[in-house]
Amino acid sequence: CISSQVGCAQGCTFCATGKMGKLRNLSSDEILVQVYYANKICRLTGDDQKLPPVNNIVFMGMGEPADNIDAVVRTANILTDQDLFGLGQSKVTISTVAPSPEVFMKLASANAALAWSVHAVNDKLRKKLVPTTRYTMEELRMGFVNALNTRNSKSLRMTMLEIALIHDVNDQLSHADDLADFALNIMHDVKGSIKLVVNLIPFNDIGHATYRKPSIERVLAFQKRLVDRGVYTYIRKTRGDDESAACGQLATTMKKQRKDQNHGDLAP
Repeated sequence: CISSQVGCAQGCTFCATGKMGKLRNLSSDEILVQVYYANKICRLTGDDQKLPPVNNIVFMGMGEPADNIDAVVRTANILTDQDLFGLGQSKVTISTVAPSPEVFMKLASANAALAWSVHAVNDKLRKKLVPTTRYTMEELRMGFVNALNTRNSKSLRMTMLEIALIHDVNDQLSHADDLADFALNIMHDVKGSIKLVVNLIPFNDIGHATYRKPSIERVLAFQKRLVDRGVYTYIRKTRGDDESAACGQLATTMKKQRKDQNHGDLAP
């Protein structure tokens, strides 16, 4: 799981990174070095705690990839270059909350799988979860479909929708039905053989006053409803939450330093 920015401007209410705001973009070299050092750590660990090599990468760390699109696309193409990092296209995933319908087309040019962080398909609820959203879900859906229609069959087999499930916010069966309708409409409108997969990500605690992780029973019921409707659905296994490094928990504890207005630059 790699980062494309320091902080994030999208402000998703269930994500600690969003509370930071955007500090800056990372260059493609700064993104790639995360993978380089992860591979180095794997090589250097002793036999008693041997780690497997890195063989799957997702742009789901800090930042919104679509807000640093040139560096992200370049990074994805380098990661899948067989003379460089040598990963397969299916092993690199770019996940976006979709700030606009147009970003899908730009991201579709990358040699990577595409994942859309939907979180809710109802416009009012999605605005609550992703307050910076400026487009309806139908407008974004059409942008997604148009971008997918430019991809070849191999790329279409690697398409995902993601939803952070929050107790009593978006984890009810009515939400699952709405998501199933949404996913099935995408599959209907995409030309070619698409395998669309929904990833359910149970909410990880960030100290929010009311948001809570749903029970496993509710997550399983949500998954079953989607599967029964004909939508491939998986539950993301939580990792790193013991160190506040799980999905949605990445944030620095240092606040941005602001210059004291009463103590400006001193004359020499």
